[in-house]
Amino acid sequence: MSPVLPAPLALVYLSGVAETAVGLSLLVPWTRSYAAWATIALSVAIFPANVDMAVSMVTIEGTGGGDPSVLVRWARLPLQGVLLLWRYWYTD
Repeated sequence: MSPVLPAPLALVYLSGVAETAVGLSLLVPWTRSYAAWATIALSVAIFPANVDMAVSMVTIEGTGGGDPSVLVRWARLPLQGVLLLWRYWYTD
């Protein structure tokens, strides 16, 4: 989370709760289209954090798997566009 935002740790938890709720909504047929739009909105909202992570080489503590390489940090940015198109496919 960008340190520019207030309460970054709280925002990380809040975004995790939102992602979980939206993910569960994708399982319910009558909420699937709305949930797909919500995944698009969440992706757009957290994209600046992904850019910040790539630009400032933020270290990830407590993951056990080590930090992602520079290549992975930058490669996932254009992948977000592909994932957005995939999510849009489910908006009906």
